[in-house]
Amino acid sequence: MTLHMSDSLPALAGRHALVTGANRGIGAAIARALSAAGARVSLLVRDAARGEAVGSSLSGPYTVVVADVTDRDALISACAAAADALGPIDILVNNAGTAESAPFLKSDTALFEQMIAMHLMAPVYASQAVLPSMLARGAGHIVNVASVAGLMGAPYITAYTSAKHAMIGLTRALAAEVGPRGVSVNAVCPAYTDTDLVTGAVERIVQRTGRSAHDALHSILSDAGQARIVTSEEVADAVLALCTAPAGAPVGQAIVIDGRVTDGHAPARGA
Repeated sequence: MTLHMSDSLPALAGRHALVTGANRGIGAAIARALSAAGARVSLLVRDAARGEAVGSSLSGPYTVVVADVTDRDALISACAAAADALGPIDILVNNAGTAESAPFLKSDTALFEQMIAMHLMAPVYASQAVLPSMLARGAGHIVNVASVAGLMGAPYITAYTSAKHAMIGLTRALAAEVGPRGVSVNAVCPAYTDTDLVTGAVERIVQRTGRSAHDALHSILSDAGQARIVTSEEVADAVLALCTAPAGAPVGQAIVIDGRVTDGHAPARGA
C-alpha cells in the first residue's frame, strides 16, 4: 500500500472516496474525477501495479489497497486499510464488475453465482464495511455502478441482468433505510461504454464474422438503440454529481447514461 500527497481542489476537499475496480475504464475515470474535485482517493484493485499506474495520474492524495471484492474478509480488510491511510471513508463507489454472456439454457449455476457475487454481494460487503462510520457521522455517499441491464431485460445476459437488477434493488432498499440518517445511496446505469469489455465484444464479433471493428461496434450500438458509445468520463461526471449533491437531494435513484442525443426513448438494451 502506497500513500502519496499533492494539492486538492475544493469541491470534495477533506473527503475520502474509495473506488472499487479503479484500475481501468470507468473505475479509473471515476477516481480521476473525484481526485480532481479534491477528494483523497483509495483505489481498491486486484493488481497493485495497475492501481499505482492509475494513482500516479491523480491530482491529489491517493492510496492503493488490494482485494478480490468477492472475498468478504479481504474486502473488509482493504476498506479498513484505506481508512487507516486516508481517514474515514465518506464516499464509496461500488464499480468493480465483469460481464459474461451465454444463452439462458447454457447459463449454469456457477455463472449465476459469479455474477451475483460480483454485482450484489461485493457491494453488500463494501457497504457494510463503510456504513457504520458514515452513520456515526450522519453523512456519506454510496454510488453503485449498475447498468441499463439493471432496469430492463436483454437476451444472452440473463445472469448479468439478474445481478444488476439485484444491485438496483439493493440501492433502492438501502437508500430508504439510511437516507433519513444522512447517507445518500444511488446508482448510475450506463449503456455500452468505451471500456475493454466492449472492446472484447467487438473483437469476438470480428473474429466470428470477419467484419471490421467499426462495423462490429456499429452493430452492437444499433442493436442496443444507442446513438453513440458512452464515454467513461460521462459516467464519472454522473458519479461526481451524485457525490456533490446537497443535503436533501434525491436518493435511491438509478441514473441512466445511454448515449442518446434525443429525449423520449426507452433505455438502451444491454451494457
